[in-house]
Amino acid sequence: MHDVKKNDPQSKIKSLPIMLFAGTMGLGGLCVAYKKLSEIFDLPGEIFSALRALDCTVFCLLLAFYFFKLLKFKEEVKAEFLHPIKINFFGGFIISLFLLALAYKDAPRLYYSLFYAALGLQTIFTLYVISFWIDEKFDIAMLNPAWFIPVVGNLLIPIIAEKSQAIWYYFSLGLFFWIILFAVIFYRLVFCDKLADKFVPTLVITLAPPAMAFLGYVKLTEQFDAFAAILLNINVFFAALILFSYKRFIKLKFALSWWAFTFPTAASSIAFLKAYEITQSDFYLVLGVGAFAVLVASILMVGFLTIKSIINGEIFSEK
Repeated sequence: MHDVKKNDPQSKIKSLPIMLFAGTMGLGGLCVAYKKLSEIFDLPGEIFSALRALDCTVFCLLLAFYFFKLLKFKEEVKAEFLHPIKINFFGGFIISLFLLALAYKDAPRLYYSLFYAALGLQTIFTLYVISFWIDEKFDIAMLNPAWFIPVVGNLLIPIIAEKSQAIWYYFSLGLFFWIILFAVIFYRLVFCDKLADKFVPTLVITLAPPAMAFLGYVKLTEQFDAFAAILLNINVFFAALILFSYKRFIKLKFALSWWAFTFPTAASSIAFLKAYEITQSDFYLVLGVGAFAVLVASILMVGFLTIKSIINGEIFSEK
């Protein structure tokens, strides 16, 4: 056992939550969404460089702190890795790595290093998580949309990778398990106890799978066909549903799960902007720009509240 005082820096490292990587997912999504927006409106590249540097800095700092936690407090890391909800956010670390690779695609050596590191981790992590779900017994009340994170990370791979037949493997896995998980999670939401308040923001994660599936499918097939339209319209529906249910969110007390507002919103913005590029429909342009505005507001608000919680030490006691 490690003898650390409550306010000692090591105590804070010991309690450092893996869920913080949801923040780097949001920042990475912001970088990619801004890049897509700048291609349409010819916005300054310096802003993208600044956002990319911020994302990289935050990711490296968080990775360094969590690696220190792994070295000093292995049992605490193991407990998170075996937790039915917290394990999903290790997938957030991998997705953050993918997004950094995409942000640095103009630097080939760095891009390939980050991409292949993330690809290896995603391949192994998907196999582990599926076997973990099969081997363990879970109460259905533990289910929430955060369970999408480990498997739909596969949907991000076709968006980032160079097109090849091998990439279809990851697209297929992501699509298959998104559909299966959605059916189970929807059953849990409708027929079981309501989500705890701190998990309500994870409902926004439902935006990410159809948006990423749309982007990957359009890239792999090079066409905007009926299936692509179905995927995009599913995303439109969930965006409308979340807006329609806004009262569910406005009275929530801040928790790290609020970062769930960010990456899915970024994925939606990128999908809508891509649809605009293909169709030249102003409808998709309005949706894409609107989603980007919501993304920026969300990151500013949640980022401020996260920093405040870190300073106050509240984040290190969050369960």
